[in-house]
Amino acid sequence: MPGFVARDVGGEIAGGLVGGAVAAVLSGGPSTTVALATGRSPFEAVRAAGSLVGSPSLGAGMAVHTALSLAWGVVLAAALPRRRPALWGAVGGGVIALLDLGLVGRRYPRVRALPVLPQVADHVAFGVVVGATLNARRSR
Repeated sequence: MPGFVARDVGGEIAGGLVGGAVAAVLSGGPSTTVALATGRSPFEAVRAAGSLVGSPSLGAGMAVHTALSLAWGVVLAAALPRRRPALWGAVGGGVIALLDLGLVGRRYPRVRALPVLPQVADHVAFGVVVGATLNARRSR
């Protein structure tokens, strides 16, 4: 088929899972920094994630955050172009922020209560880290 580019689906899924896992750990930097600087608990975002499944505990929050990060990592791996994936990952992270915080999150009081800009920055950072991880894996 003209214009069709074959993709290594298994490799993309694995790359998305790796990228999502790395980003899950690293992308919370902006909101954690702001929380610590303003005297807020850096764990509020984790508890807010847990509230999505009805339990604002750290354990539930970590499980939800991990599951969402892995899923979004796979989505980004499928969607990001091979050229400039970190840049496009930033855009993708912004779109994810709109969905996570705007569409879904506004229905949950704990998510609504989080400062918006640091959360958006976390999402953008997530996309950048996933894109950079994908780029590193693809370069090998």
